[in-house]
Amino acid sequence: MLWTKAFHIIFMVTWFAGLFYLPRLFVYHALAADRVSTERFEVMERKLYFGITTPGAVLTVLFGLWTLAYDLEHYLEAGWLHAKLALVAILIGYHVYLGRLLVLFRHDRNPHGHVFYRWLNEVPVLILVGVVVLAVVKPF
Repeated sequence: MLWTKAFHIIFMVTWFAGLFYLPRLFVYHALAADRVSTERFEVMERKLYFGITTPGAVLTVLFGLWTLAYDLEHYLEAGWLHAKLALVAILIGYHVYLGRLLVLFRHDRNPHGHVFYRWLNEVPVLILVGVVVLAVVKPF
């Protein structure tokens, strides 16, 4: 079980690395003024989203479910886990939203300015704090 938890944490770190960096790329992309720069950002964003962030998300969820399977009855009664899973559901929605923004950038239909993406970049920080506190402290 410890190996499963270790891989769950490793892939969670990978997932969050992508969730922290992708909105930062969107900031630079929104500020880019020439075609060469925008094309470079589109390649970087696509590779980050599909090559690192999405596989990290999928493997985080799979190893998390595998961890739950070890003692499902115990985990079903843990209130902290229900709250953590709610935050993970929000995080998955955030991940999908970033994918939608990626598609909009690719089609030159970016709806937001760089300030929006700077604020958007803070969302995973708040979720990470909540998830770690719930998983480590288990307040309820």
